[in-house]
Amino acid sequence: MSVNLPPQQSLLDLKNIHKKFPGVHALKGVSFDLRPGEVHALMGENGAGKSTIIKVIAGVYDFEGSYLFEGKEAGIKGPYDAIRRGISVIYQELNLVQDLSVAENIFFGRLLTTLGGRVRWNDLYSEAEKYLAEVGLKIPVKTKVRRLPVAQQQLVEIAKSLSLNAKVIIMDEPTSALCPSEVENLFRIVARLKAKGVGIVYVSHKLDEVFAIADRITVFRDGAYVGTELASDLTSDRLVSMMVGRDLSSLLPKTTPIFGEEILKVENLSTSRVSGASFSVRKGEIVGFAGLMGAGRTELARAVMGLDRRVEGSVVLDGHFLQPDDPSVACREGMGLVPEDRKLEGLFPDLSVKHNMSIVSLNQLRIGIGISESRERTVVDGMIKRLDIKTPSANQLVAKLSGGNQQKVILARWLIKKGLKVLVIDEPTRGLDVGAKAEIYRIIDELAHEGMAIVMMSSEMPELIGMCDRIYVMAKGRIVNEMPGSAATQEKIFASCIDE
Repeated sequence: MSVNLPPQQSLLDLKNIHKKFPGVHALKGVSFDLRPGEVHALMGENGAGKSTIIKVIAGVYDFEGSYLFEGKEAGIKGPYDAIRRGISVIYQELNLVQDLSVAENIFFGRLLTTLGGRVRWNDLYSEAEKYLAEVGLKIPVKTKVRRLPVAQQQLVEIAKSLSLNAKVIIMDEPTSALCPSEVENLFRIVARLKAKGVGIVYVSHKLDEVFAIADRITVFRDGAYVGTELASDLTSDRLVSMMVGRDLSSLLPKTTPIFGEEILKVENLSTSRVSGASFSVRKGEIVGFAGLMGAGRTELARAVMGLDRRVEGSVVLDGHFLQPDDPSVACREGMGLVPEDRKLEGLFPDLSVKHNMSIVSLNQLRIGIGISESRERTVVDGMIKRLDIKTPSANQLVAKLSGGNQQKVILARWLIKKGLKVLVIDEPTRGLDVGAKAEIYRIIDELAHEGMAIVMMSSEMPELIGMCDRIYVMAKGRIVNEMPGSAATQEKIFASCIDE
């Protein structure tokens, strides 16, 4: 299907695009166009072909088919050529140099210099401050990027794109680590860009965002073109059906909980980033933590696990006081952590699916002085089947899996470990498509029904409300409110966030 709009010169016009890799037909004759001053959302599950078409547009991949830019054959020879033409991509996996400053990253490869080649640092910093102001980021431009949280790094990427004066900006999951106020700020930036005639390709798994910002929506599925519709003509159910090829009766499959005794009790826990946090979790209970960026959710997860230095307070797991600042003790006593950034902190990208799963359970897989390969293979294959992990084999490099399957591998890592009592999950569905989200929610719900206690940190209020039995709200490193999941609304949570 396609949308009939008044004739207009397109910025991008791709037709019948094919891209093949060894053994994989990634794009099967897809089409996509973008007009000046519009936001055209590109939707689809992981593996649908979104990233591949982005890299075609950006000159990373060669291809078969027709690619016009401003009405003429694009003839783009590589990424730098695309940038020179006015095509900028903000990738989901941030493309920043961690040990360079914010200013140097914004103007990477384009430093302001004198005729003699010396960097004009004052001019560079002044220009960088201008672009940071446009994205509403108030930080020193001399700050090294590695010192910034993920959300601020994402805004630096957007500032870098603005500095290029691009005609086309491709935003791949731009709000994955942004709080609601920052999302609103991004939308204001997009509105200004639209008014200037810039075309925005917007890739996101957050349906509410897409409907709020997109003029048109194109859906890919399994590398093929499904259709293009005006956003105003689509419903959420129809869009999900186009994306997954089936109806999802319930994205959030929360079932009636069965609570056991208290298993985790945290009292007055403080670190350099958390102040006096007290909460408890029962067996079979899903307890959520909400808060804006910088509220301290991730820092609390790290503190409970013993990763950050404890200043005061206690963590009691199943009646045992956990030694501070020692995650190995927390792990041994029955606690696991799925971190916020699965790629940087959760996965070993150069290892196989099998070794990523078994890495915390080597002692229980040991025979004598070695690891029983048959025992390891049995438990890993069992987890691949139980969690429906899409992988050619257990020996596949984990880096080659989709985001949803990588997240399942990290979950499987802890489920293999005997005696797991509490699982702390930070941003359980960050960057995942609707189908993968539904599968992760199902797994979490099943674990709770088996008696496991779940602590869930999330920036997505709908998943907290839909999945959690109780919700704590954090602000400035403190717990400021607690409410039953059944009584929680986005308005109540957000009000608690900003009242502090």
